[in-house]
This record gives sequence, structure tokens and C-alpha cells, in this order.
Amino acid sequence: QVQLVESGGGLVQPGGSLRLSCAASGTIFSINRMAWYRQAPGKGRELVATITRAGTTNYADSVKGRFTISRDNAKNTGYLQMNNLKPEDTAVYYCFADSIVTPRAIEYDSWGQGTQVTVFS
Repeated sequence: QVQLVESGGGLVQPGGSLRLSCAASGTIFSINRMAWYRQAPGKGRELVATITRAGTTNYADSVKGRFTISRDNAKNTGYLQMNNLKPEDTAVYYCFADSIVTPRAIEYDSWGQGTQVTVFS
């Protein structure tokens, strides 16, 4: 089974930057849509950004102009560059892939384990 492993979270002051990575492990032929979600304490999971295999992107209004989603299909890795971070960006960030084609099967709706991002003064 394919695993999505996030990295790059941490503590940062307002105005700072972080870059999250999401690496898919295992033998993979292709990954369709990738996305980043986040969940703040006491709140539901929120869609942050999406990217298709071809590179078409969409963003939540709250992060437009500050966050950039990208991917490297050859490395089966997705990224989220987060600039000008605000305290309200504090959350656990999750990587998501809607379908992953492997030699054995197509795996649907795969999630990473999450990485904590904390923005504090």
C-alpha cells in the first residue's frame, strides 16, 4: 500500500515561511490530483490547495497570494510553499491524493499522517 509522508512543518513567527513536502512511497505509475488540507484545533478539516497532474492549481481564498502548491511527478512528491504566515494558519497540515496507480491496483483517497505548523509571536 502506498504511503504519503509529510515533512517540513514546525514553528515560525508571523511573516515567516515554511515549505511542506509530501512524498509517496512504493512503486507508483502515476498520481492524479494532489491536495493539502489543514485542521486547526476545534475545527473541521479545511481544503487549502489542489493541483492536478497537469499542474492546474486552486487555492482557498484565505491563502491565495501567500501559498503555492506544486509537484514533481518524477519524484511522486508534492509541495506547499507557505509565505507570509499568520497565526490563523496554525494547524495540522495533511497531504491527500485522490488516486494513485500502482502495479497492483489503483488506490483511492490516500492521506498522509499530518505535520504540525505553528505560527506564533
